[in-house]
Amino acid sequence: MSMVFTRRASIAALAGAGVAAATPLALAQTRGSAVERDRQSILAMAGDYNVHFAFTETTPFVADYEPLEPKTSGGFESVRVVSDTGDFIQLQHLLVVSHEGQNFVIKHWRQDWSYQPRNVLMYSERNRWRVQNVSSADRRGAWSQTVWQTDDSPRYGGVGQWDYSNGRAMWTSAPALRPLARRDAVRNPAYNRYLSINRHALTPTGWVHEQDNEKIGERDGQAATIVHEDVVNTYDRYSNYEIAAAESYWSATREYWAAVREEWNNAIARSRGVYVEEEPENGAVTGPTLMGLASRIQDGEVQPAAAIAEARATIQQATSAA
Repeated sequence: MSMVFTRRASIAALAGAGVAAATPLALAQTRGSAVERDRQSILAMAGDYNVHFAFTETTPFVADYEPLEPKTSGGFESVRVVSDTGDFIQLQHLLVVSHEGQNFVIKHWRQDWSYQPRNVLMYSERNRWRVQNVSSADRRGAWSQTVWQTDDSPRYGGVGQWDYSNGRAMWTSAPALRPLARRDAVRNPAYNRYLSINRHALTPTGWVHEQDNEKIGERDGQAATIVHEDVVNTYDRYSNYEIAAAESYWSATREYWAAVREEWNNAIARSRGVYVEEEPENGAVTGPTLMGLASRIQDGEVQPAAAIAEARATIQQATSAA
């Protein structure tokens, strides 16, 4: 089955394909292959949502650290199926923000899912991502999830299994490193990376993304866990916002972003990984240029072909072997 989001693909069409209406219990009772049940669990994350983000630092592990006050935020997010080739599914998140009567669309994160992957791009150290092999035992029946930043530069990857016990559908990753999120990076904190366990689970109203983050820094020249953090991001189905703004943005820029994804893949393939510098405000240094070009395409200020050429040059100049 191939589900590629096009200009003509409507919310109703996605729901009619069985994407948005799935529930954990229904998925747990689905007859058919295990891989198809997993696929439907992943595809069920597509749709339109009211999103709530909650971040709570819990237990400190060094004497001089005081956990931050809990932080919450939210918004509206449309999740679209960009590609579905059977054993590979690509979901793009589009954040819709309303301000002073205007709607703004921010291309948000992307999640790529691969069945029984032989290797996965994973964060290894500051500014470096490397392709890591997955053993035959670890990939048997497993799915990798690779997460990409707003400009399609890499963020983190992990491997895990979908589980359907107790009437719910949940994927849990093995612990994996990831770079600091912007909310932390801008504060110049005592930690500089996370070791994270990642969970995605379907709920009666949508789905939830949970993270167990071990925030790690250095003390006396040695790695040290500074504090633990719980993250709970809930996606509840909701349609009373400007979904058309997300569709319009994606229709105008999808050709451009496809070329950007291809160029990042090329950069990674050259050395089984990639080096690209990050900055607190923007993530990868490529962010302002690549995101800005997409906005200019939507505003009619530049043609996609010219923007693609500049985007490719930007990625090539900013990246090197891992």
